[in-house]
Amino acid sequence: MTEIEARNEILQYVEEYAKKYHNIHEEYKEGDRIAYASRVYDEKEMVNLVDSSLEFWLTSGRYTIEFEEKLKQYLGVNYCSFVNSGSSANLLAFMALTSPLLEERQVKSGDEIITVAAGFPTTVAPILQYGAVPVFVDVTIPQYNIDIKQLEEALSPRTKAVMIAHTLGNPFDLKAVKNFCDEHNLWLIEDNCDALGSTYTIDGIEKFTGTIGDIGTSSFYPPHHMTTGEGGAVYTDNPLLHRIVRSLRDWGRDCQCQSGQDNLCGNRFTKKYGELPLGYDHKYVYSHFGYNLKATDMQAAIGCAQIEKFPLFVEKRKENFKYLYDGLKDLSDKLILPQKVENSDPSWFGFMITVKEGVNRNKIVQFLEEHGVQTRMLFAGNIIKHPCFDEIRDDNSKYKVIGNLENTNRIMNDTFWIGLYPGMTNVKLDYMIKFIKNSLE
Repeated sequence: MTEIEARNEILQYVEEYAKKYHNIHEEYKEGDRIAYASRVYDEKEMVNLVDSSLEFWLTSGRYTIEFEEKLKQYLGVNYCSFVNSGSSANLLAFMALTSPLLEERQVKSGDEIITVAAGFPTTVAPILQYGAVPVFVDVTIPQYNIDIKQLEEALSPRTKAVMIAHTLGNPFDLKAVKNFCDEHNLWLIEDNCDALGSTYTIDGIEKFTGTIGDIGTSSFYPPHHMTTGEGGAVYTDNPLLHRIVRSLRDWGRDCQCQSGQDNLCGNRFTKKYGELPLGYDHKYVYSHFGYNLKATDMQAAIGCAQIEKFPLFVEKRKENFKYLYDGLKDLSDKLILPQKVENSDPSWFGFMITVKEGVNRNKIVQFLEEHGVQTRMLFAGNIIKHPCFDEIRDDNSKYKVIGNLENTNRIMNDTFWIGLYPGMTNVKLDYMIKFIKNSLE
């Protein structure tokens, strides 16, 4: 038996195994736990995963190149870099703006970045860790995105960028934010980790979120819109930003060779860099203080199968959102239901609910959890209130706040969300609707 024949036989067994033992369409029985999110996959992901493992390349390789190309094509962007998590993607996106290659537009320590406190911490963490200053503005309810009316107030001579997320799949007002950034020569990073597949129509053209600003990021952690296990991506149309992202992802090196590739530029031993001797090996020349944030080819192999299913995932999320909305809209006297931003078509990550005055969020959440429905907060609620801010809470040089973050604090106290991932069935959705209504009796 040849190696190819052996591999094909193994993969055939894997396919049969997956179909028999990884049947994710098992029948739901009322009272079973309903997760807020889960992987949706079949034998194709498992076959790809084993196929990659049999090569034992381990780091990024042919599947990584294929996945980056497929994601690029889906989003309609020129450049894409697969990384080991969405948080790493946010780190790389922000740190790319600190590169000296950007000259007068380089973000430096002490420069200000406009963002929001109602969201996930790793949208904000890279800003603080670098020594830049996050400027927190409020969000709106029921869109849960940046309040664009506060942008001008947040602006200062030190403002260099806006870095915000599309909340739970709902795009922020990209037209207003993009116009603001263009007017003031600011970078725009779209944290698209919870919104892959969402679209926004700007200047009459429908575009995917993450592709309208200067840099977009995605996460492929299992609960997200699609998964590679751990994993994320950074994408852009800007060739210089792409070059910087690749350098920072790959130890900070100047060389652009793929893993296992040598002398792509043809000048590996012929040029002079910095104060190094002439002809120093270009594979070991470092133009940035970087990291190693690459993902493995095994993760990319899963992504190659997932992205083929992805358009159906998006449609199912939209269907499930509508089903929940229609099932809960008669509770408008007690609950505020989510509302999409104008000019957008969200690929919803979850279904956000804010309780009205006199309704106790914790009572609803605990009731749902006791009856098998998993719930989640809007991540940090208000990141400034968390212990990670204790050491800098009274230091006005570390961060700024515009206004009193009234809606952010309300979200922290009164908001939660439930799932609508593609594996949800109408039976599960009906169960969640039923017990939300029961919790309000």
